[in-house]
Amino acid sequence: MSYLTEDTSAEVVNGRIGAQTDPRLREVMSSLVSHLHAFIKEVELTEAEWDYAIEFLTRTGQMCDDTRQEFILLSDVLGVSMLVDAVNHRLPEGATQSTVFGPFHVKGAPERPMGATISLDGKGELCLFEGRVLDVDGTPIENALVDVWSDNEDGFYDVQQPDIQPPFNNRGVFRTGPDGRYAFRGIKPVSYPIPDDGPVGQMLAALGRHPWRPAHMHFMISAPEHARLITHLFVAGDDYLASDAVFGVKPDLIVGLEPVAEGDAMPPAEQGEAAPVKWRAQYDFRLKKQG
Repeated sequence: MSYLTEDTSAEVVNGRIGAQTDPRLREVMSSLVSHLHAFIKEVELTEAEWDYAIEFLTRTGQMCDDTRQEFILLSDVLGVSMLVDAVNHRLPEGATQSTVFGPFHVKGAPERPMGATISLDGKGELCLFEGRVLDVDGTPIENALVDVWSDNEDGFYDVQQPDIQPPFNNRGVFRTGPDGRYAFRGIKPVSYPIPDDGPVGQMLAALGRHPWRPAHMHFMISAPEHARLITHLFVAGDDYLASDAVFGVKPDLIVGLEPVAEGDAMPPAEQGEAAPVKWRAQYDFRLKKQG
């Protein structure tokens, strides 16, 4: 029989794991316990600090609901989300880089005709996003679903303002044809702060960090026989590219927006859409084969 001491704490706790425990669960939990106990010993954590940590995590959970996930924010600002993404998406040369999913994706966004406008509140300068979905060898991918979403001109997603923004504002799904091309009208992205009125925001303030994300458009691209891609396109020149609060920026995902001159060719717009497009963002996504 082993009793817990300061020197033997991790070994004693891990020694209580049952013989029939799932091997992967045993591996993960044993490592977690070992690192957690080593951390406590290294910093000589006080009882008051541990009490505060428990209270912090409790408040983090209490901030979570159907439209806000404070634990995702915590994972994001600690760089954990991006590290898990990096470990799980080691991509072949030429494949488009992935980045964080974020807490504001909504299932069930409507599938729209190619070239349609996803901005429904009339705010912001329209930007044409266009390009192709390709295999890593450059072959166009037909029937790829391009799921896109962004904040509005005021820096809020529709789920953050359900009484202000129309449902599915700045959201849409597009399906590529044989040429692999996609095109839609969104708004010129704007930078915005992550929600900082909760425990995560208080932690950032205590650490002397800002809560801002650089301007970006979210993309989730799925295609038969290809690995799903979750990524952003970031706007070149944004003030927060080098200090993204969630560490999501990768150089290959930064694009310059080109001003659109009157008379420039545009894909067909939906009936009744009269607002002019002022910007253009062009980017080809390259997906790796499944497996």
